[in-house]
Amino acid sequence: MACPVQFLCRAVRTVGLVLVYYVFSIGITFYNKWLMKGFHYPLFMTLLHLTIIFCLSTLTRSAMQCWTGKPRVMLNWTDYLTKVAPVAIATALDIGLSNWSFLFITISLYTMTKSSAVLFILFFSLVFKLEHPNPYLIVVVLLIASGLFMFTFKSTQFNLKGFIMVLLASFIGGIRWTLTQVLMQKAELGLQNPIDTMYHLQPLMFMGLFPLFLFNEGLSLSTSEKLFRVNELSPLLYTLVMLSIGGSLAFGLGFSEFLLVSKTSSLTLSIAGIFKEACTLLLAAGLMGDRMSGLNLMGFAVCVSGISLHVGLKTYYSKSKFIPLLYVLPVKNSQDLEVPLLCHKEDEGEETAAADDDDDDKEQEILL
Repeated sequence: MACPVQFLCRAVRTVGLVLVYYVFSIGITFYNKWLMKGFHYPLFMTLLHLTIIFCLSTLTRSAMQCWTGKPRVMLNWTDYLTKVAPVAIATALDIGLSNWSFLFITISLYTMTKSSAVLFILFFSLVFKLEHPNPYLIVVVLLIASGLFMFTFKSTQFNLKGFIMVLLASFIGGIRWTLTQVLMQKAELGLQNPIDTMYHLQPLMFMGLFPLFLFNEGLSLSTSEKLFRVNELSPLLYTLVMLSIGGSLAFGLGFSEFLLVSKTSSLTLSIAGIFKEACTLLLAAGLMGDRMSGLNLMGFAVCVSGISLHVGLKTYYSKSKFIPLLYVLPVKNSQDLEVPLLCHKEDEGEETAAADDDDDDKEQEILL
């Protein structure tokens, strides 16, 4: 049994990691909304962020290789184009549409609509047979869907175009995370570490989003005085610095998720995500002036109840004698962390659960 000092240290560490995750996650949401007020080129901003993330992940991989003395994974072109490309395209569209929507909708509506991604993740998990059908999933779907409807019903700040963009991004996000699950299940690819995954995804994400950028923003940006037709150097440098901050926040968000899950569990991140949405809505009302009626707040509560039920079901089935919803793929004698997978054999899931109970520090997970 751990002594009180060890328990206190773990608690302080967990709270610290959650706060760091909140800073990056909430920070990038408000940053994107603030930046879109004066810089109406969300796809260009996303492309720049992808470039920054690729550069930072390359530097991190090099540092990890120097530290461990082991070469990092490098995929061949066949695997890269056939297995990584679908994930990259879906991820690029998800992020691009999400950032684009900030031109039209409030942070509150964005946060609530993105919560519907859970529905699409469940749907595509069933389609790809990563998760078994469960009667309780119907309750989860009804709670989240009805909560989203109540939140958007007669909203004074509702924008149909932005709402459709975020809803489409959530739909694509369901495909994105399901394909990511399938990709990271393939242990032979060696993409268990998220830094390696980010490194391989960014170039294809850039190429997938670039045609959409050219079609929607290319001509307008080329004649804009904010970048290519700038008259003075200082405004240009200011714009580039502001855009670079977003790329650093995006990389920090992915890395903070990695740290939080590796030091605690994916359940901790899921629970932290629920409270993060509540914090985001409160800050949006206080800082951005977002207005919500009593019905909207009730819809938020119903939606959070559905997400909480989903998290609880994942926890229950992963510990029960029935088919688990999570399975941790061990990477023996490796510096890389482990990957949570969906719906594998019962005995393997039980062994993993037992191993997790024995030593939380040795058995680690990465949320997909």
